[in-house]
Amino acid sequence: MEWSESILKWLHVLAGIMWIGLLYFFNFVNAAATKEATAAGEAGPINKYIMPRALLYFRWGAVATWILGAALLGSQPPYHGMNALLASFGLQGQYAPIGIGAWLGTIMLLNVWGLIWPNQKKLLGIVPATDEEKTKARRVAFLASRMNTMLSIPMIFFMVTGFPQTFPVM
Repeated sequence: MEWSESILKWLHVLAGIMWIGLLYFFNFVNAAATKEATAAGEAGPINKYIMPRALLYFRWGAVATWILGAALLGSQPPYHGMNALLASFGLQGQYAPIGIGAWLGTIMLLNVWGLIWPNQKKLLGIVPATDEEKTKARRVAFLASRMNTMLSIPMIFFMVTGFPQTFPVM
């Protein structure tokens, strides 16, 4: 294994920790805390200072994780480059397990950018929205985030078990 591939793997893991760590923070800590703060009339600082920054790292952590993962897939033997990516996403042979993880990660990435982020922008006042639109946005963002939380468990399983030599020393 080359140094570049080892570094790529660790960057992929670190980006994934950022992404999934924030996903778990949003679902297990922030949702309940924001609900309590809103009821107490104190959610302003959370929505103004914490959420925009956390969502920035969340959505770009998702992109970095996906891009680094795709680069890793492209470097796997016996295929290289586009053939390895096609074998993974096509769930072919030894690439099937990692391909399942890659598909789950892709669905989660699309949820982040296509459902969670556009609806969070309405909730945070980044884009204008009526109260009715905010109510709908809250539900859509909630469901997409919970779906990603559920998908993260099998995604992590398939990502770390997809290749037997996932983290060799060197």
